[in-house]
Amino acid sequence: MIPAKFDYVAPTSVEDALSALAQHGDDAKIMAGGQSLLPVLRMRLNAPEMVIDLGRIESLRGVREDGDALVIGALTTHAEMVTNDLVRQHAVLLSKAAAEVADSQVRHRGTFGGSCAHADPAGDMGSAALAMDAEFSIAGPGGTRSVPASEFFVDLFETAIGEDEILTEIRVPKKTGWGAHYEKFVRVAHQWPIVAVAATVDASGPADGRAISEARVALTNMGSTPLRARATENALSGAAATEDGVRAAADQAAEGTNPPSDLNGDADYRRHLATVLTRRAVLKAAEA
Repeated sequence: MIPAKFDYVAPTSVEDALSALAQHGDDAKIMAGGQSLLPVLRMRLNAPEMVIDLGRIESLRGVREDGDALVIGALTTHAEMVTNDLVRQHAVLLSKAAAEVADSQVRHRGTFGGSCAHADPAGDMGSAALAMDAEFSIAGPGGTRSVPASEFFVDLFETAIGEDEILTEIRVPKKTGWGAHYEKFVRVAHQWPIVAVAATVDASGPADGRAISEARVALTNMGSTPLRARATENALSGAAATEDGVRAAADQAAEGTNPPSDLNGDADYRRHLATVLTRRAVLKAAEA
C-alpha cells in the first residue's frame, strides 16, 4: 500500500527536532532509521501529518567511552553495533544481539535507539539493553532525563518517552571480560523471534571447572515488554558453568512471564522454549 499523504522535515539538531515536535504535537511521528515506522505507514496503521526525520542529526550517532560506561547514540545502526570495537570489548551482548536483527539491509538502516523506542516485545535489542542495565537519555522541553531500562519499557509498543520528547542516547555500564550470547529461535530466517534470550555472565576458572559469579538474563517475546529472568539470575550466582550446573537455574526462566499465544506457538510452548534457550545462552556465554 501507499502511505497517506504527510509533510516531512529533517532537522539538523536535537533542539530543532524538539521544536518541530512541539509545533505539530500528536500529528507528528519521529523517524530514526525508518525500519519500524515505514511499514506502519505503508499499511496505514498510522497516518501522521508530519514525519520528523532525525537522520541528519550527527550528534545522535556513534559510540564513546565515559568512565565505566559506554554512551551509544540513539541513531547508531545495528551494523555499527556489530562491528564497533568499544561495543565488542565492553558490551559484547549488544553486538551479538544486533547481529541477529533481521538481515544485512535492515541492520544498515535500523538503529539501536529506534528499535528500543519502537518497543516491540519481539524486538531483539530491548532484551539485550535490559540485560545490560542500560539507561536511556531522553530530551524534552524541560531538559534531559535518564530512565533505567527497567522503567523504560512500559507496555506493548509503549515506553517512558513522552509525546514531546526524543531519545538521544543510551548509557551502558561496561561488562568488560564478561561472556555473552543471544539465543534466538525462529521458524524461518530473519523472522521476529518466537522466543529469544539475552545472557551475559561473569565466569572464571579453567575450562573444565568454570563457575559463574554473576549473570544477567533477559527474555524476548515472553510478555508485553522485555523481561529479566530474576530467579534464574539469582540461581546462577556461584553455579558451575556446566550443563548440570545451569539446568536448574534455567528451568526458572519463565517464572513471572506472560507470553502470547499465536500461530507460532502457544504460551506453554514459549515457556518451555524459554528454559531451553536460557540454558543454551548461559552455557555459550560462559564459554566465551
